Amino acid sequence: MKDNQAKYPQLRFKGFTDPWEKRSLDEITTKTKSYSLSRDVERDHETGYRYIHYGDIHTGVADIVTEHTNLPNIEPANYDELRVNDLVVADASEDYQGIAEPAVVVGLPTQHLVAGLHTIALRPSSASSLYLYYLLHTESFKHFGYQTGTGLKVFGISWSNLSKFTFMIPSRPEQEKIVKLIESVDNLTSDNQRKLAKLKELKQGYLQKLFPKNGSKFPQLRFTGFADAWEERKLSDVANHRGGTAIEKYFDKDGVYKVISIGSYGLNSQYVDQNIRAISNEITDGRVVNSGELTMVLNDKTANGTIIGRTLLVEKDNEYVINQRTEIISPKENFDSNFAYTILNGPFREKVKRIVQGGTQIYVNYPAVSNLNLELPKIEEQQKIGSFFKQLDDTIALHQRKLEKLQELKKGYLQKMFC
Repeated sequence: MKDNQAKYPQLRFKGFTDPWEKRSLDEITTKTKSYSLSRDVERDHETGYRYIHYGDIHTGVADIVTEHTNLPNIEPANYDELRVNDLVVADASEDYQGIAEPAVVVGLPTQHLVAGLHTIALRPSSASSLYLYYLLHTESFKHFGYQTGTGLKVFGISWSNLSKFTFMIPSRPEQEKIVKLIESVDNLTSDNQRKLAKLKELKQGYLQKLFPKNGSKFPQLRFTGFADAWEERKLSDVANHRGGTAIEKYFDKDGVYKVISIGSYGLNSQYVDQNIRAISNEITDGRVVNSGELTMVLNDKTANGTIIGRTLLVEKDNEYVINQRTEIISPKENFDSNFAYTILNGPFREKVKRIVQGGTQIYVNYPAVSNLNLELPKIEEQQKIGSFFKQLDDTIALHQRKLEKLQELKKGYLQKMFC
């Protein structure tokens, strides 16, 4: 990169034209004392001292420290207290992307706040602490951390290395403008995350109440007009099926079908597009999923079963084809597709997880799955429940997309507004 290019960011606010200045982290911050002590267990009594552990930073518990931040208290000692605008950097991480993950103190939760195990506490002298906080989230800094960090299973960085990080920095007024913009995106992101969490919690509550539990034939909550007992049926009674086969040799970037394989099942039971396509021929055409059909993954690459038994609902004809270890489930006329999607990913999946086989990579056989029981109301009630959860799922998906766009927006700002 040419020197004159390095002095200006790609994206800039109007009214700012001055070149940025080159600085190192040790030029604009002062290191204060952190204590390399294991945190004591939380005290039964209030001590008035709070402690920031490197794990609090990585988990987001102490990302932006305010007066409301809940941190464990420790016994009083001769600690160097943190101040508002101080930065606390985690000097250890499980991967290089987390190297020097920062927290910034914007409000003191108690009179006494200290930095502890595996942290580096910094006091900015000539820069906005929030500007430095965002700077340490940029890809340029992550690249620096990767180059200077040490360790294999655990990555670490020392102050002697961290202090050498050099960067271009604008005037204080331009710093404040950049901070204000990115903060606004962070605030929108936080609001959307809270809404998304509430919607997911709401869905879990309805799953508990709209489906029978503990052998009952009646759910706790029902739509008006429905009072009949639910019936227990085997999955094979209410759905036909078609198995997948290995179609890797028919993969082609110009193929007409999107491929559904083990990596296509998201943790939200939504399709993950891996950009794998397959051509149309006699083999693949027989594994195409029709609108209203579902697909279930029968393998899991992990032992904890995060995707085993997850089901996708296909809403378009001739768009998807299945690979091996996925089964097409085709509901019969007395089994509503939207209801099927909800119950197969909800109560029924818990039964699937109880019949898994294998060790480090678990699996289930579809004949065993199809022999499992599920509780069904009449088709009219299924349609009501299925439609209700589809609307809820669509709302959750909408907020998830908003969240992802905000995260991409912030990533773009971090790339283009720093140099």
